[in-house]
Order: sequence, then structure tokens, then C-alpha cells
Amino acid sequence: MSVLKLSLLQQPLTWMDGAANLRHFTRQLDGLEGRDLIVLPEMFTSGFAMQAASHSMPEQEVTDWMLASACRCNAMIAASAALQTASGPVNRFLLVQPDGVVHHYDKRHLFRMAGEDEYYRAGSQRIIVNWRGWRILPQICYDLRFPVWSRNHNDYDLALYVANWPAPRSFHWQTLLSARAIENQAWVAGCNRVGTDGNGLHYRGDSRIISPQGEVVAEAPPHQAAHISADLSHTALNEYRENFPAWRDADTFTLSP
Repeated sequence: MSVLKLSLLQQPLTWMDGAANLRHFTRQLDGLEGRDLIVLPEMFTSGFAMQAASHSMPEQEVTDWMLASACRCNAMIAASAALQTASGPVNRFLLVQPDGVVHHYDKRHLFRMAGEDEYYRAGSQRIIVNWRGWRILPQICYDLRFPVWSRNHNDYDLALYVANWPAPRSFHWQTLLSARAIENQAWVAGCNRVGTDGNGLHYRGDSRIISPQGEVVAEAPPHQAAHISADLSHTALNEYRENFPAWRDADTFTLSP
């Protein structure tokens, strides 16, 4: 597919109330048709709550809802949630296809300033998801600050970030999203929440979709619930990378465990 129809849902989250959040996003998805990929914020069932490490919704309930939504919209639904696993609680990015295939990525960089590293288990696997001819790199919030983890080894076309990124550091969010697009010569999308959470932290949103040259092609208004969409061109991406092949001169390296 040469074009990927992408939508981001910048929304408030109800603190530690999974059922309320699922009802809210069900309403938001009503009538949203003709998209390939629909993205919700980080920890969309709870907000960025350390309490969710021990009081999260069951993973099956979350994935069942995402699958039903994917089938209704005929699109991949992507979001992260706090989940219990056999190896401990994780902040897990779920990408659910309408045919029932579920991909997941566990957040590698845990936000120590909020104690996330004390409540959740860090992931260790970087994954690439193939969907309708596009290669997608899922990342979560604080991962954005660590460019080695998102280095494009010519293995992805779109880097996808979901977040609960607070308003005081909004400039960092906006700047780093553009930097990731430019340095990796890839499409980048960042879906953040809005509103105030149970800890009193406020979120501006500033969700955006950015071209491989760092141009913002769609952005949500700050402090407001919004849907934003863009049609991403695979042809334009390939032409840019061929005409300006900076990726050929990238340093080679490997990550330590």
C-alpha cells in the first residue's frame, strides 16, 4: 500500500477507571472509517498511574475491546496499557489487527522520575510491525529521549510514539519528535493525552504527525480533545531517502543488553 491513512486520538483519560475509558474511546471511534491505523495515548485504560501496576484491567479484556474496535473500523488499533504478565507488570504497547493478530512491545525506558522503574518491568525487545505494506516501530513516551533505541536500520517507515507527556516539558516532546523524523528519515507520529491526571499533572497534548523531512503535516490544538489525521505516502518517503541518502553514512553500532 503506497498510502497509510493514519489517525491519532488526543483525549483525556479517566484516572484508574478502565471501564470508563473504554466507553469513552468507543464513542470516539464511532463513525471513524476509512483509516488504516488509529492510535490512542499511553496507558489509555488508566492514565499514567503507578497504582495500575497492581490494579490493571486484565489483558484479555483490553485486547478483546481493541479487537472489536479494530473490526468495527477495519483498521489496526494501537495504544499502550498497564498490564499484568507472568513475568510482572509492564507498560505494554498493543497493536491489534482486525484479523485478530496482536503485536506487543513492552516499554524499555521506564520513567524513573515518577518511579515507573520501581513498579513496572522494562522490556528488552525492539520490534517492527508490518501492516498493510508499512513497517512500523512502536515506542512509548520516555523512549523518545533515547535515539539509539529508535535508530532506523532501514527496517521501518513509521515510528509511532504514544505518551502521557506533561505540559511543562511540551517543548521537549515537540522538538524530539521532529528530531527523530529528521535523523531517521522516516515518518513519525506522536499521540499524547490532554487533561489533568490523578497526581495533578497537566497535559497539553501537542499530538502531531511529522514527515521524514521534519515537517509537521498534522497537529492537534493544545489543551483540547481532538482527532487528527494524515495520509502518509510511501512513495514520497522512498524518493526522499533515494535523493538524499544520508542513511548510507550512518555510524554502525550494536546495543548492549
